[in-house]
Parts: sequence; C-alpha cells; structure tokens
Amino acid sequence: MSTRGVVFVHSSPTAVCPHVEWAMSGVLGGKVSLQWTPQSAAHGQLRTEVTWSGPAGTGGALASALRAWPMLRFEVTEEPSPGVDGQRFCYVPGLGMWSGRTSANGDIVVGEDQLRAVVAGAAAAKVHASIDALLGSAWDAALEPFRLAGDGAPVTWLHQVG
Repeated sequence: MSTRGVVFVHSSPTAVCPHVEWAMSGVLGGKVSLQWTPQSAAHGQLRTEVTWSGPAGTGGALASALRAWPMLRFEVTEEPSPGVDGQRFCYVPGLGMWSGRTSANGDIVVGEDQLRAVVAGAAAAKVHASIDALLGSAWDAALEPFRLAGDGAPVTWLHQVG
C-alpha cells in the first residue's frame, strides 16, 4: 500500500547535509537532492522540507535513517493508508526520538491501553505529565521555533523508486 508524508529537517550543520541526502536516498531507492535554506532560529544551521511517497512504513525508515546524526532536529510524517495508521516521528537533541500515531487530520491518537496504563500507574498529578509525554508536548515545544522559522521555505517532492 502506497502512502506519502513529509520530512522536515529543522536544523542541520552544513557538513551533515550531504549525509542526510545520502541516508534518504538509501531509504527511497533513488538519488535525493534537497534545497537547503538558512535556519534563522539557529545561526549557522540549514533547514529543508521534502514531500515523499512510498510504501507504508517509509516514514519510520526515514526517521530511523536520520537519527544516525544526533545533532539534527527533524520531523517525519506518514499519512494513514488503508489498514495502516499515520505516524509522526520527532527528534530533538537532548530529548531523543518520539513517535505517535496520527489520525486522518494529523491529530495524535492515544490508544485506550495507553490511557489505562497512565491512569492505573500514576497519581492525579502525574496523569497530566504522562499524557503530555504521550502527545509529544516537549518535542512540539522544542521544535516550534524551528517550524516558524521555515514559513515560506521551498518544498521538494520525492517519490520512492521501485
């Protein structure tokens, strides 16, 4: 089943940019050339956005490939496809990787079992913090200045080969 998504590299050192393109090329099965622009939220860093298409699970493979460079800040989204939930992956230095399932409109979906575990294992004060963790609130807060700095930036379209 084919799906699509977006990779947002919110910040990357210049020297790492070719490695990001190489890693994405390996996942997508064809040469990837990205258009990099300065990241105004982090002096000396570059940013890029790219839309991709490929089989379900490609978003996770892209996120896995990009986390090899722990100095990157990135998000990878994968839209839902028949029988497969959507996904969002976020990586922030110091916080690490976070992922969550997404609905058709992009909202984070928290499963019944996840909520039951939070309620059963936590006092009322910890419930709020546990739900924030399930929703990736710390990652959103850390990435928001980088998202805003990318408004109006060019986007590249990629398609998986094979």
